[in-house]
Amino acid sequence: MRTQLQTEAAQIATKTTRAAGRGRTYDMAYTAVFAVLIAVCSWISIPTVVPFTLQTFAIFLAVSVLGGRRGTLSIVVYVLLGAVGIPVFAGFKGGIGVLLNTTGGYIVGFIFAGLVMWLMETLFGRKLWVQALGMALGMVTYLTVGTAWFMAVYLYQTGPVSLGAVLGWCVIPFLIPDIVKLVLALSLGNVLRRRLAGIMGE
Repeated sequence: MRTQLQTEAAQIATKTTRAAGRGRTYDMAYTAVFAVLIAVCSWISIPTVVPFTLQTFAIFLAVSVLGGRRGTLSIVVYVLLGAVGIPVFAGFKGGIGVLLNTTGGYIVGFIFAGLVMWLMETLFGRKLWVQALGMALGMVTYLTVGTAWFMAVYLYQTGPVSLGAVLGWCVIPFLIPDIVKLVLALSLGNVLRRRLAGIMGE
């Protein structure tokens, strides 16, 4: 009897270990896929009066589909790829110099936005209203970090600049496009997550 129980326990432990290994492999794969997706969307420029990319759409989509933890990891991987010189940023740019420039704070701010969305998910679950509020707070977060960063770098490189001027350059023209991308990512992300739930182990 004891031998049988030991055998069953060993089998359960083996299955658990294999499942954990598959989970880590899947996490790495999903993280990599969405990091690449963010890069591709960063290269896509929409030619409007004020051109914008689909970068933030991919940021929101990653968190919506993968959840807070894996979505944030994909954002971190994307930023790190760009930091080491791989041209994953808008305009096929890369390198630490891009991050240290005036607009680099908006890219770094994506990581903090992911953390905010992850926190909201951890506290309140993945209900639709939580995702929507988390994305809205995430957008406020990367805009705040980016604007503060812009003002600091601009002060160092050129001289003082008013908050109103920076908002007019870097925030206000992109508010409506970012809100539209948020809504699209929220809608599409939930559809994709439901369809991929079995594959993703959810």
